[in-house]
Amino acid sequence: MNTNQIKTLIGRTDIVDFPKLELFGIAIKVDSGAYTSSFHCHHIEVENEVLKCQFLDPKHEKYHEKYFYFKDFIQKNVKSSNGIIENRYIIETQILIFNEIHNIELSLTERGSMMYPVLLGRKFLSKKFIIDTAKKNLSFKKLNKKNG
Repeated sequence: MNTNQIKTLIGRTDIVDFPKLELFGIAIKVDSGAYTSSFHCHHIEVENEVLKCQFLDPKHEKYHEKYFYFKDFIQKNVKSSNGIIENRYIIETQILIFNEIHNIELSLTERGSMMYPVLLGRKFLSKKFIIDTAKKNLSFKKLNKKNG
């Protein structure tokens, strides 16, 4: 294994796509204090062993009323930043960042009061990225420079 893997510089925020979820231009916050990554959604329920939810919420500009269904999911206890342990559903999907597709595990939770609907945690960030908190939207800027 190559221990000198080149890591990409990421800022404290960015704008990414989740192609399998058909969600594009989603604002994310990098959170090195969080282990798991999380995505804001609501109407989260399990019916006949299928997880059903809606991503974002009606106030969000990218919201659409589409329900998403997942046959493959797990439940895990996750400690939030306020120290409260919450049992969350975890799904796997894909994220497009720095023009590369990566698999990502997301915990689903109500984050309606938060400024960013998605947090990227250490489990996703480690071995791929170095964080510079003075920078913002590096992936988004790189993509637009390429397309501009």
